[in-house]
Amino acid sequence: MAPIGTDTIAASPEAGVGLTARQVSLGQGTFNVLGGAWPLVSMRSFEAVYGPKADDWLERTVAGLLMTVGVGQLLSVSDDELRVSRRIGLGTAATLLLVDLVYVPKGRISRMYLQDLVCEAAWIAAWGAVTTRGSHGPAGRRRAGRQRS
Repeated sequence: MAPIGTDTIAASPEAGVGLTARQVSLGQGTFNVLGGAWPLVSMRSFEAVYGPKADDWLERTVAGLLMTVGVGQLLSVSDDELRVSRRIGLGTAATLLLVDLVYVPKGRISRMYLQDLVCEAAWIAAWGAVTTRGSHGPAGRRRAGRQRS
């Protein structure tokens, strides 16, 4: 199996061009950092879109955790780091998707979270679609001093 950094997501079979694991990590990392920052910067605007929260402390905790996950994904460069980024990205997306699936129908959270469900499903699909294509991007290079012996 090829190192994860050399994996790509094919844009189309004809194009032969795709995204590297690094690019998926950067995309989801950015999504998580921005999504986590929003309620920390403006709880008022966040609640205007997603509905009022009974426990602001809990929303801030989740926001901080999302930002932490996102920063880790943004900093992932080596193959080993990208493997971890993939696992954490899949776990985070699956967790948020399941929360959306369970609590939107119960009316516990706003139906606006259905758009988050779609986004989380897209991240799962993006990671799941990473297949070996032999394309080498920046993710294929290991950080200096972090190579396995």
